Amino acid sequence: MRGVAERMGKDPKVVEPLVPVDLVVDHSVQIDHFGTKNALDLNMKLEFKRNEERYQFMKWGMQAFDTFKVVPPGIGICHQVNLEYLAPGVHKSGEGICYPDTLVGTDSHTTMINGIGVVGWGVGGIEAEAGMLGQPVYFLTPDVVGVNLKGKLHPACTATDLVLTVTEMLRKAKVVGKFVEYFGEGTESLSVTDRATMANMAPEYGATMGFFPVDERTLEYFRGTGRSPEKIEALAAYFKAQGMFGIPKKGQIDYSQVLELDLATIYPSLAGPKRPQDRIDLDKVKSTFEKLFSAPVKENGFGKKPEDLQRTYKAFDGTPVKNGDVLIAAITSCTNTSNPGVLLAAGLLAKKAVELGLTVNPRIKTSLAPGSRVVTEYLGKAGLLPYLEKLGFNGRRLRLHHLHRQRRPAGAADRRGGGEERPGLRRGPFRQPQFRGRASIPTSAPTSSPRRRWWSPMRWPAPMLIDFRTQPIGKSKDGKDVFIGHIWPSADEVKALMKFAMDAPTFRRLYSDLANSQARCGRRFPRPPARSTPGRSRPTSPSRRSSPTSP
Repeated sequence: MRGVAERMGKDPKVVEPLVPVDLVVDHSVQIDHFGTKNALDLNMKLEFKRNEERYQFMKWGMQAFDTFKVVPPGIGICHQVNLEYLAPGVHKSGEGICYPDTLVGTDSHTTMINGIGVVGWGVGGIEAEAGMLGQPVYFLTPDVVGVNLKGKLHPACTATDLVLTVTEMLRKAKVVGKFVEYFGEGTESLSVTDRATMANMAPEYGATMGFFPVDERTLEYFRGTGRSPEKIEALAAYFKAQGMFGIPKKGQIDYSQVLELDLATIYPSLAGPKRPQDRIDLDKVKSTFEKLFSAPVKENGFGKKPEDLQRTYKAFDGTPVKNGDVLIAAITSCTNTSNPGVLLAAGLLAKKAVELGLTVNPRIKTSLAPGSRVVTEYLGKAGLLPYLEKLGFNGRRLRLHHLHRQRRPAGAADRRGGGEERPGLRRGPFRQPQFRGRASIPTSAPTSSPRRRWWSPMRWPAPMLIDFRTQPIGKSKDGKDVFIGHIWPSADEVKALMKFAMDAPTFRRLYSDLANSQARCGRRFPRPPARSTPGRSRPTSPSRRSSPTSP
């Protein structure tokens, strides 16, 4: 477009995004190395080698446009970077006019930003490009479904349990193409990170977005993530002046439809084994798996012969595997890794498991992919990272990886062929519990981060066929049975460590060097050989940019 403008005798620099655009590089990792402390460095080197041309293009774009900025690899997942850093909540124009922040992103889980009161959702590439050039985003006036949350979550339940229940409920209510807004006393009790977890899953329950209004907890989150006092004051003042501050009470807003959910009724659960709305209570995992194993595929089953349930298979390396075995245990997902409650719980569980002498079955591929550098920081300060690493969760990998098929064989079953001989192996909860068949292992039951942690150290065969209420998950170093209650962290234990997760100086320090991170990214690549864009030369030095602005 700049070339055309130049040929027409115009200034090519007039071709410029008319709204702030931030490109956060994630989603592109392949896990070749895992379970070792240098896995991050090895995988990062391979990634830059494989995608050198892509990063050369990004390097050029970083200096070619004034309103386009890049958050380079190694900073975090786009949705979490949005929450922790990019979103201002309120913009102020050059004329001094304040207006609310909005966002369109080219990822379906852009809705995570709804957790801090920002209207936003995922769009296609063409819509995004049109928006960059100042075109409006068109949509029909939607129905708005109000969800009245009552009561409080049981201490043993996580935000993941809550969102899986909400997904099941809203799928039945058919909210596809509608806006969902949460209100009521139960909503007020939720932390912003729990709200973000629920907003993130809007694509799974079918809504255009899952919105939480701005309130005092939003301001607390902005303070905890190191936003400036001026920005926080502007956010509060604007929404109060507009009469939009605070969580609505029942009856205050006339919604198109109202649904209710008592948080006290939430039960620990898994999603799946194929779709997020197919929620399974934790105490029914064994019976449900046994039923679905031989159920017809059209009934969400696997269509296998009942007599094959206990059959043992041989992998390419001779490793015996059975139906229901765990092969991948991955702590990764913008749904979970943005939530310090579940990440700290996973670390506490790992600590207790190591102290009791539990180990990870060597056939299981483990990985930890924190959503931002802040996650690694607070896990380290809380003293939990060494225990996670002891069990093979060495990722320190600031990306989403198990979302894609971009991973190397996980030993035993990942190398098997398809057809009737393929066992119903279980992929330990990986990332977004959304799109069916997105990974190559037939059975997937995503759950919360701590729960995926306690599945991985089990030496029992076929963990999906174990009743966790009555059967131990392993043996301690002194030979005693270990049950899940022995290692599951209490709510008070998690709460005591939250001070490490919401530390404003840490956020400011880690995001203040974004310009240096961009420069390091740029220095990795030589100048691209292609012709330069009119109006701006190809870069010969690192990017001139400072930290990105709002999304």
